[in-house]
Amino acid sequence: MTNALQTIRIGQWTIAGFVESEFALDGGSMFGVIPRMMWQKLIPPDAENRVAMVANVFVVDTGDRRIVLDTGLGDSLSEFDRKVYAPKGPSRMDAALHANGTPPDSITDVILTHLHTDHSNGAFVGDPDAPGLRFPNATHHVQKQEWEDAMTPNERTDAVYIRHRLQRIADSGNLRLFDGEAVITPGVSVQRTGGHTRGHQTVEVRAGDERFVYFADLVPTRFHLKGPWVAAVDLFPLDTMKAKRALLADCCDTKTIIGFDHDAGVIFGRLVQKQKWMDVVPVDVATKPIP
Repeated sequence: MTNALQTIRIGQWTIAGFVESEFALDGGSMFGVIPRMMWQKLIPPDAENRVAMVANVFVVDTGDRRIVLDTGLGDSLSEFDRKVYAPKGPSRMDAALHANGTPPDSITDVILTHLHTDHSNGAFVGDPDAPGLRFPNATHHVQKQEWEDAMTPNERTDAVYIRHRLQRIADSGNLRLFDGEAVITPGVSVQRTGGHTRGHQTVEVRAGDERFVYFADLVPTRFHLKGPWVAAVDLFPLDTMKAKRALLADCCDTKTIIGFDHDAGVIFGRLVQKQKWMDVVPVDVATKPIP
């Protein structure tokens, strides 16, 4: 894991990636039907069967727009949240944003791929029972289906949708809901994929024949490229597999860079097609320490 800001260029734009937080999750929940004897060789579990996780956050700077892709876990956590995620130290969000020259009040847009705590809770600061917004000047973009499901969770999803915090976004007037594919700004678009959640969405940044794609929890780490490697927490695993088949094929051996949301070793990578499987090659990045 790195404490450095990593930056790439897509055309004339810059995209920064950094580890917002480090935490731990049950290994079985991350790898679903894949036996422990297989996945433990890739990410060794601790004595409680938990694997080390990170929340990687990305910032797209187009010159006139500064767009955060997901917000990580943050620090506005209840005691229950801390037991579930076992965070290791404070959030690096503000320090990384300042190091990138994009402080929170300069962010114009936040794209939330879905509203699980480890992807949306970094949008909040302060008291977890009555938090403030980290990005008060930003429009927060969410799929309508995702918002509906977060506001009316069921027994399976209630623990990962913190409604009273999410409601703060709506109350601020900074929430934009849409249904399906949408353009955030020319060159930056989102697409609803489902799979992980009903309203899960991905992000594409395109400049000419160069592009950056953020698949979020469809492909949380480079170890989840293969079809059946799907997290047990995915609500629609067959849809996840279908989406991966459709989306990953267009990324191999091209000028496409993928951002991984939970990979502790690779934040930015390219896909290459091997004889039997896809592999990930890290890309060259500019680095800067996060104070």
